Amino acid sequence: MRKYEVIFIVKPMEEEATNAVIDKFTKIITENGGTIDKEDRWGKKRLAYEIKDCTEGFYELLYVTAEPACVAECERVMKITDDVLKHMIVKSEEN
Repeated sequence: MRKYEVIFIVKPMEEEATNAVIDKFTKIITENGGTIDKEDRWGKKRLAYEIKDCTEGFYELLYVTAEPACVAECERVMKITDDVLKHMIVKSEEN
């Protein structure tokens, strides 16, 4: 098991819709054998540049312990989810 930091920006939507998108990814991680160590919601922020006609986005940071296959599945789903503007998954230096 490795530690990862998963950050993604969700389109500005109503709170329930935003929470549904975040829950979708936490569920994917836990169903594939990973654990969410910490969740950090940064909230709605102005973007540095326009992405998919949006000037704002809801930032979410997850600290995850998971196998590489779990993270690969999460990234695959993030790529095809229209409500995710940008995402990045990095391996954490903490062991």
